[in-house]
Amino acid sequence: MCRNIVPLNNFEPAATDAECHDAALQYVRKIAGTTKPSKANQAVFDQAVADIAHATRHLIDGLVTTAPPKIREDEAAKRQARSAERYEAIRQYQENKRAARAAS
Repeated sequence: MCRNIVPLNNFEPAATDAECHDAALQYVRKIAGTTKPSKANQAVFDQAVADIAHATRHLIDGLVTTAPPKIREDEAAKRQARSAERYEAIRQYQENKRAARAAS
């Protein structure tokens, strides 16, 4: 799944329409393989985003859980920590590769 799409269920306050739209936009961009459609595809692209945002809103509103609501700031901090770990691993890999190349 696209890393930019974040879970929207079980937050207090509930996910906004803007968050549903943003998730739908990321999904359509991923599926279409482009961040900006051509003029010929703009209408179908925009309609897909609207349809998926509507379906997302319907899904989020209909889900039921007994788990306590998640705190947005805590979830964002967890995502940032995972991202930092991922980028640090990439940095170390590239550093090791440069060192190996210099040694040979």
